[in-house]
Amino acid sequence: MSGVRVMVVDDHPMWREGVARDLTEAGHLVVATSGEGRQAVRVAAAVRPDVVVLDLQLPDVSGVEVIVGLRAALPDVRVLMLSASGEPQSVLDAVKAGATGYLVKSAAPAEFLDAVRRTAAGEPVFTPGLAGLVLGEYRRLAAGPPGGHDEAPRLTERETEVLRLVAKGLSYKQIAERLGLSHRTVQNHVQNTLGKLQLHNRVELTRYAIERGLDD
Repeated sequence: MSGVRVMVVDDHPMWREGVARDLTEAGHLVVATSGEGRQAVRVAAAVRPDVVVLDLQLPDVSGVEVIVGLRAALPDVRVLMLSASGEPQSVLDAVKAGATGYLVKSAAPAEFLDAVRRTAAGEPVFTPGLAGLVLGEYRRLAAGPPGGHDEAPRLTERETEVLRLVAKGLSYKQIAERLGLSHRTVQNHVQNTLGKLQLHNRVELTRYAIERGLDD
């Protein structure tokens, strides 16, 4: 995927400009940059980016508050956290607020650009250690009071198979290769499953699958 509309929010000018330059050189369109959270929400509502690359620590409000504001103003926006902190609570707070992915700033440029592409496609993006942390939290939540799953919509065998691989954290490309399907066919199965389950994105779908033990 090329030509993703991206907004970069970070309070360090040199870092912000460097990220914006890398994105531009990779063929993406940087529609805005900002160093403050409240300003970022206002600007994002005007320029309507596909993806917001967001730092966790900002001078006026927290990154988590910015995520909430962004999601309220632009429900379809995807947020990729790019932070120096890999603290478990920071990651979980960001995901619970609606972040699609979380990457630490020590990530390689190629890893970052791939994360932007996957975030734009609606795929949850985490480094392996953080992915395990998020899955573990979902399992913990799923271990709460039972019930509520009795009337789950009926999925086809193939949809269930795709859902199981989504829960394991595989990308659409990896799922397609594993099952011998085209990338578009996998996307169609995911979209059909989202519709049946009345979910909105792959992050919610992953949580649904984990709650039902499909990631084992």
